Amino acid sequence: MALKRQASLCFVFGFALFFEITAADLSYSAPEEMRPGSIVGNIAKDLGLEVAKLFTRKARIDTEENYQHYCDIDLKTGNFVIREKIDREELCGERVSCMLKFELVVESPLELHRISLLILDVNDNSPVFPKDTVKLEIRESAVKGARYRVNEAHDADIGQNAVKQYSLQKNDHFVLSVREDVDGTKSIELVLDKELDREKEHDLNFILTAVDGGNPQRSGSAVIHVTVLDANDNAPVFDQAVYKANLPENSNLNTLVVIVSASDADEGVNGEVSYEFNRITERAKKVFSLDSKTGEIKVIGMVDFETNSKYEMRIEAKDGYGLSSDAKVMIDITDVNDNAPVIYIKSMMNPTAENVPTGTEVGIINVQDRDSENNGQVRCSIQQGVPFKLVPSIKNYYSLVTTGQLDRELVSDYNITITATDEGSPSLSSSKCVQLSVADINDNPPVFEEQSYNAYVSENNKPGSTLCSVSARDPDWRQNGTVVYSLLAGEVNGAPVSSYLSVNGDTGVMHAVRSFDYEQFRSFKVHVMARDNGSPPLTSNVTVSVFISDVNDNAPQILYPSPESNSFMTELVPKAAHGGSLVSKVIAVDADSGQNAWLSYQIVKSTDPGLFTIGVHSGEIRTLRDISESDSMKQNLVVAVKDNGQPSLSATCSMYLLISDNLAEVPELKDLSYNESNSKLTSYLIIALVSVSTFFLTFIIIFLGFRFCRRRKPRLLFDGAVAIPSGYLPPNYADVDGTGTLRSTYNYDAYLTTGSRTSDFKFVTSYNDNTLPADQTLKKSPSDFLEFFFLNTIISNVLN
Repeated sequence: MALKRQASLCFVFGFALFFEITAADLSYSAPEEMRPGSIVGNIAKDLGLEVAKLFTRKARIDTEENYQHYCDIDLKTGNFVIREKIDREELCGERVSCMLKFELVVESPLELHRISLLILDVNDNSPVFPKDTVKLEIRESAVKGARYRVNEAHDADIGQNAVKQYSLQKNDHFVLSVREDVDGTKSIELVLDKELDREKEHDLNFILTAVDGGNPQRSGSAVIHVTVLDANDNAPVFDQAVYKANLPENSNLNTLVVIVSASDADEGVNGEVSYEFNRITERAKKVFSLDSKTGEIKVIGMVDFETNSKYEMRIEAKDGYGLSSDAKVMIDITDVNDNAPVIYIKSMMNPTAENVPTGTEVGIINVQDRDSENNGQVRCSIQQGVPFKLVPSIKNYYSLVTTGQLDRELVSDYNITITATDEGSPSLSSSKCVQLSVADINDNPPVFEEQSYNAYVSENNKPGSTLCSVSARDPDWRQNGTVVYSLLAGEVNGAPVSSYLSVNGDTGVMHAVRSFDYEQFRSFKVHVMARDNGSPPLTSNVTVSVFISDVNDNAPQILYPSPESNSFMTELVPKAAHGGSLVSKVIAVDADSGQNAWLSYQIVKSTDPGLFTIGVHSGEIRTLRDISESDSMKQNLVVAVKDNGQPSLSATCSMYLLISDNLAEVPELKDLSYNESNSKLTSYLIIALVSVSTFFLTFIIIFLGFRFCRRRKPRLLFDGAVAIPSGYLPPNYADVDGTGTLRSTYNYDAYLTTGSRTSDFKFVTSYNDNTLPADQTLKKSPSDFLEFFFLNTIISNVLN
């Protein structure tokens, strides 16, 4: 059977947030009763859609009515095909136009196309009379030309396929008269062409045939049975030609719809009127009943506006002897808000990545309400407190879009409640909960639990010992939140940081790779990196400060007098020295720090125990009393220097003192032979004398020049004091923070008697910043110090 297709396209553009939606209309027509699989038309070709993308774009047929199972789209070809046989009479009854409406929904981007399918009538129904036998009782007194109405035949088909003509079997008394009324119905009457004679013919039978206009034609017939009676010249008459009633849907059973009434002027049996349905559809028969005596039409079935909104029927009133008339009854069903909106989830992006931009469409919602007018107008809303909103799209479609940035670490799943409410009174609503999961994106770097870490370890620790543990947290999920620790490249004292520390990549526990020495360095810093396993990975760093605490592993080291020198080392004490006079000083240092470097001095052995004493903390040797003539010229002191560590470490030295005002008085000194040491001393003295003299003259010239220019300059560091060479005082022995052995503010004056009591020298703090390694010791011979003292004496005499 050839298909008649009419296609018209109309593009309507609608905009929602960040996406565009198009709509178009298609109209097709197809005859009823087509076999399943029959092709109505090609939607893809008519709309210009790519057939290959129909599947990926989730093309589908939707409908507001219950017609979806009748037609569908073939995603492979784009054809609009019949899925189930369509019976026009079952769907549309007597409606002239039987139109099925569908919607084609295509996503990415969202498109909505309305499709109308006009179901064409096929002549598949024959005309049917209300009764197979029409019984008429006619009095023999009836005159020629008397008319007797016969109910017309009903054909479920429409248009050309409906009843077109009637024919009456040839007989001697009646001819057929067919007249079309204004409303399109036909009035069929038997016209008496020849008077009846009851005595000749008591009963007459002939056939009335109705033929439709289909091709091929179909026909139906009824037997006309005429019983000849005596005269009954008045037919019943209805008080209204048309009865109209409005009936709310869902009316209760036995609800009275309307009462039809007809009267007959005859008396007796000829005036008794009965009512019956003359023309009524099968669907209406299941909903309404007619009382044959009273004419009351009542509800006997379910009245549903959405199924059928209007009913038309004809009621026949007949008297006792067959005269009749009819009237039309029109019942309009009024809509009641008895259908709550229905929410359909047409599409959902689940899960949704947490980094989608604001305004991203994550779902398509369709809302349908079978009610009409205000009862079918729906408002759709979404719960508060979620970063989503509904944007109206085409007709009853809504787009679910994001209104803010999603963060899986804050909320990983959303239960979105969508509520649809109609405009009826009272309004009806329905809700649907949509669960939307947020997919993780590696958008959070690891975060350390502390801004910085401090690790404390005692020197001489064992390699592999645990120092501290760093910990970082990453709120991302799975591998995006898995943290791996590592050391950043760097150096500590010129060596790679990896040679000092290691970190467990999984736990963040830090271990010492080697043993530390406090005297080499007291602290250092390393940087630990935490990296997640995301793609791309994110990192963060933290500083770990390692503080090494001191252990008393260094004994005091005596700088003066040197205990390792074998040279003769003697200091002179004037005979006139009074009690409390400073005669010498023991200088010692300790490479340790803190209490491990607090030194105490003690004379453990002396020639004359009551003559000299030593300061416990200063190391200064002073006279306890005035020196007398009876005191021995040679005094030998053994001094012990102890630190305050646990356990305490110590060192000893010998100090030789000569009580004399002149070196010449000492016999031992007279006999000293000239040796290499003396030669060295003489050379030092000559070089020192020349250098100091030159420096002094230069200083005077510069000073006078500065005075002349009236410019202020800092005072030079010589002022009659000679500094101990920096090699004797390493900087870590003279800490400005008070933790070292010697303080930077200490100056010591010691007097040497070499023929002049004005001779003196001063010890001042070393200002050399060179670092001395802890595994080296200071080695100077006593002869070096003796030469140094003589040099100081000469310089002092020159400057004074």
